[in-house]
Amino acid sequence: MIPREDHGISRSDISENALKVLYRLHKAGYQAYLVGGGVRDILLDQQPKDFDVATNATPEEIKNLFRNCRLIGRRFRLAHILFGRDVVEVATLRGHHAEEGDNTTAAQSKQGMLLRDNVYGTIEEDAERRDFTVNALYYDISDFSVRDFVGGMDDLEDRIIRLIGDPETRYREDPVRMLRAVRFAVKLEMDIEQDTAQPIEDLAHLLRDIPAARLYEESLKLLQSGQGLATYRMLRDYGLFEQLFPLIGEHFTEDKSSQCEQMLELVLDATDKRMANDQRINPAFLFAAMLWYPLTTRAEEIAFNSGLSYYDAFMISANDILDEQVRSTAIPRRFTAMIRDIWQNQMRLTRRTGKRAFKLLEQPKFRASFDLLEMRAELEGDDVKELASWWHVFQNADRVKKQKMVQIVNQTGGAPAKKKRRRPPRKKPRKPAQRTEE
Repeated sequence: MIPREDHGISRSDISENALKVLYRLHKAGYQAYLVGGGVRDILLDQQPKDFDVATNATPEEIKNLFRNCRLIGRRFRLAHILFGRDVVEVATLRGHHAEEGDNTTAAQSKQGMLLRDNVYGTIEEDAERRDFTVNALYYDISDFSVRDFVGGMDDLEDRIIRLIGDPETRYREDPVRMLRAVRFAVKLEMDIEQDTAQPIEDLAHLLRDIPAARLYEESLKLLQSGQGLATYRMLRDYGLFEQLFPLIGEHFTEDKSSQCEQMLELVLDATDKRMANDQRINPAFLFAAMLWYPLTTRAEEIAFNSGLSYYDAFMISANDILDEQVRSTAIPRRFTAMIRDIWQNQMRLTRRTGKRAFKLLEQPKFRASFDLLEMRAELEGDDVKELASWWHVFQNADRVKKQKMVQIVNQTGGAPAKKKRRRPPRKKPRKPAQRTEE
């Protein structure tokens, strides 16, 4: 137990709604602790993203105590206390698993993955059940002390991500912990402890057994965290990225020189910059850019093998790529529809004759489509660069200039206008000298 005077957490660092939950639980006679990332981030002088609470009250007791409570989850039973858009998550302290044969509260698969885990216990047992030491620190609202049962304070000071318990066993219980190890290491600028890191590459394939919906949520946390590029690089080092995006993994090379790999670097770097500037992030654009070269490669294969036109092959490929990707990470339908629009607009951006350019400019997905075109221009040939340059000028031009630009396109049949080169005047060939015969 670390008393109030020996740690840096103040109630002023905790959200008002989280304090309301802590105080009401304590007043009702239950243990109440702020736990996890909220405690960790305050100790690191960072602003917590959210605040989680742990208590010895059961989910049903929590629901009886809070009218604004909603119980969620089957695998892990949790209580969400709702304050408008703000949600305080409350979990009952977890204990060690029941004896074999009792599968009413806990269950595991043959591979060791936890399928259900609603065994309740003490705070000491709960700490042993958490994933990493830096996430197993408890702020006690009763005396404002911090409870540390697993050496989390030392690892915070040493800047180490360390798994609690045997790493292989804990990864088999929940393979997503491998993704979390990487995310925390990058986010907190820490190193993954050697024993924690060692099994990851060999066990990466276990992620294939995780529900695709859960992996979609994890992929957003990984790639839209503000450190997406660094996270991608570390995920790749451990063989984890291709488990989330197997179609992209097919384009990986030893020297990381493929267009697909270069596009990943471009789009993730751009996403990080937008996050740093508090700009809006659209997951549809991110996935559209990441999957662009798997799409075009598949389209070329279909066109070559079937004899279909490239456009028809492109449309078939778009459906195939999305269908396959959704099996790994369940991208919601509202985003897959946007991804299709962005991809199809790459074809439409080449057709600028008549009124097409004006109509395309009015489409809601034009800006995202143009952004992808600009990224492609950095990786592809002069034709794409010239096309991107044309659209850059066109969208910022006034109406008169737009019409003149389209007229030039109409005259050239849709090809980008090129400056005419003046040919040098032809020189008349010299007459060969007449030879005189002796």
